[in-house]
Amino acid sequence: MATNARKKAAKILLAMGLSFAGANVHAQENRKVLNSPTPTYPETARRFRLSGVVKVQVLVAPDGQIKDVKVVGGHPLLVSAVQDALKNWKYAPASGETTVSLEFSFHP
Repeated sequence: MATNARKKAAKILLAMGLSFAGANVHAQENRKVLNSPTPTYPETARRFRLSGVVKVQVLVAPDGQIKDVKVVGGHPLLVSAVQDALKNWKYAPASGETTVSLEFSFHP
């Protein structure tokens, strides 16, 4: 069971990593992600060659929408980009709420 979860996470990370412009994401989750647009690397951060990691915990409602985002850490410029992207994330429906830890890495 853990192997299947790792394979799913690896596929998701690979797909998302290919679409990131200088950013990577790592997720620990039990629910399937249906839509996960990547955060846009902020132009201001790019000009200053700002890199860093943004860690968040999201509360996913039973309908798959993100209900709440708790920022665990990260530079405010990068946090803003992650929060904007998460507004469009969608998970598979489930019988209850789920907490998911996500980590986004930004590199110029």
